[in-house]
Amino acid sequence: MKKIFSLFLVLVSTVVIFTGCQDKSDLVAPAAPTATGANFTRFVAVGNSLTAGYQSGSLFESAQMYAYPKLMANQMQTTFAFPNVGAPGTKGRIEVATITPSFSSYTNPNSGPLLNATYPLPYNNLGIPGALLNDFMTAYDSLSCTAAMLGGSPNPMFNLVLRNQGGAKTTQWLQLKAQQPTFVTFWLGSNDILGHAASGGTVPFTPVAAFTALYNQAMDSLKSLNCGVAVSNILDVAITPLFTTVGGQLRLQGATHFFTSKGGVTSLVTLTNNMIILPASALVAQGFGLSAAKPLPDNVVLDSAEILNIRTVTAQYNGVIKAAAEARGFVHVDMAAKLMQIAVAYATSGGLFIDGVKFSPVFITGNLFSLDGVHPSNQGHAIVANEFITAINAKYSANIPLINVASIPGGLIFKQTPSGAIKPDYTPEMFNNILF
Repeated sequence: MKKIFSLFLVLVSTVVIFTGCQDKSDLVAPAAPTATGANFTRFVAVGNSLTAGYQSGSLFESAQMYAYPKLMANQMQTTFAFPNVGAPGTKGRIEVATITPSFSSYTNPNSGPLLNATYPLPYNNLGIPGALLNDFMTAYDSLSCTAAMLGGSPNPMFNLVLRNQGGAKTTQWLQLKAQQPTFVTFWLGSNDILGHAASGGTVPFTPVAAFTALYNQAMDSLKSLNCGVAVSNILDVAITPLFTTVGGQLRLQGATHFFTSKGGVTSLVTLTNNMIILPASALVAQGFGLSAAKPLPDNVVLDSAEILNIRTVTAQYNGVIKAAAEARGFVHVDMAAKLMQIAVAYATSGGLFIDGVKFSPVFITGNLFSLDGVHPSNQGHAIVANEFITAINAKYSANIPLINVASIPGGLIFKQTPSGAIKPDYTPEMFNNILF
């Protein structure tokens, strides 16, 4: 064995010496991507938490650097500034406490600083967690965002990203326009239905007529910039682990029904036609839903009618997005179809292999979503980036290289503590700080 190992070292040393002596003076950096009718010099991304790189209930640097627009900018070979939040990120980051003998999680109560708060220009990444479609043209801080104006809590993410840059009350639209972008990605609209779904249907969604007017207003504004634009449609949120995990676990344990209360009436309903939202996992562990005496509350359950309505509204939103994009000659990215492809592959063969990595919508082990069950993992963001790149390349005869998804780290965050892991499991409070 020692002889074999010594021979191995000799071979490795020979290779290192030989390759180290080669003349590499003719090696040059790869040329920047080219395109017909598109320019990637000043790339700006507009969106919500999906665009911001928000993961596991928080915005933090080691995830932001893998946000899909940042990955796209890397492939475009262009600079791309984002609101760089130091560790551990914004308050409420979900971390892995233990894996064995069972999975448990920890919510980090601390927050990190905005490391580039004095950056003198608007950020290239204008993704704001919690942003609704209406906010694109109207919101300039935590108090003027749509959620706050409708009586909800102020959203500090608007302050973090927009910073009243330049001393003025500037919106996403105004900061986008000020950068004179040569290319823009736009992915807003998800929260207009996701907030409704994540509340068990107790919070209203944006009416389709209002969504249509707002979206077309946004598209007209983007058209006035005279630059390349790519927009994405909205995912079927009912596929994500936020809505499928708890019911799936109960089915694995042999359950077929659970009790829920709506309007003061307790009913026994099927797991097949109803969904239990992930924050309810702690309630289920305490016996809620298992008897008529302890039904699950309505705000953590989506019944069959609510699920159908959410999917209907999402499809209508997506029809608006597709028509608006095509009417203006923008790139339309069908991200909903990509998620559905992965979901179908999971149902038929256990998942979809991309660059040798298997993806599915399953919580944690599916590799696609982060620990909050709804925002993509690092590798999930690489898949999103590649969908944008593929559509952009096709539209503009561009040659932006695709990302090797396997080269992107998975992104699970492990709690670091000198005294050992801290448990509890998921609690409803863990989700209080999460923005979409």
